[in-house]
Amino acid sequence: MEKSRCPWCLSFEEYVKYHDSEWGVPVHDDKIHFEFLILEGAQAGLSWSTILKKREGYRNAFADFDPTKVAKFTENKLEKLLLDTGIVRNRLKVYAAVNNAKHFLKIQKEFGSFDKYIWSFVGNKPIVSIRKTMKDVPATTKESDALSKDLIQRGFKFVGSTVIYAHMQACGLVNDHLETCFRFKETRKLT
Repeated sequence: MEKSRCPWCLSFEEYVKYHDSEWGVPVHDDKIHFEFLILEGAQAGLSWSTILKKREGYRNAFADFDPTKVAKFTENKLEKLLLDTGIVRNRLKVYAAVNNAKHFLKIQKEFGSFDKYIWSFVGNKPIVSIRKTMKDVPATTKESDALSKDLIQRGFKFVGSTVIYAHMQACGLVNDHLETCFRFKETRKLT
């Protein structure tokens, strides 16, 4: 019998794999948080499937998502990245990744880890939502609004509330699997 899944992931196999193994799983690794900040920022205005297909290109272009290395990227390095077909070659987004890496490191220094910082916006445990249909899933919440506002005040770019809510969903700060999805109960156990 076929498993019931959130309908947004059914367009291609890599999407299904991402949904089944990563999306909504609570993340406590700063490197993964940084990866998703880069990827979600790159996705702004595009589909997640576009970014997911370029994920390895981003991994190669952005030093395996090491914020310390990315923070040191030079102007010359950034200009070369704008020629890399493995990523979305948007100047503002590419430059924002380096800007955000620098601010990410500041948060790590201030809070001990980015993880401690970001999880404080949800009371240090995932928000479990009961969603029956995709229409029930919001684009933003008061938590994503607050986190976005704080990140922007700290100097981050491409971290609007919609982008940040997508980050929160991807990294398990919010469980937005539909109630009928087999992953809803599985990810709920990880809280």
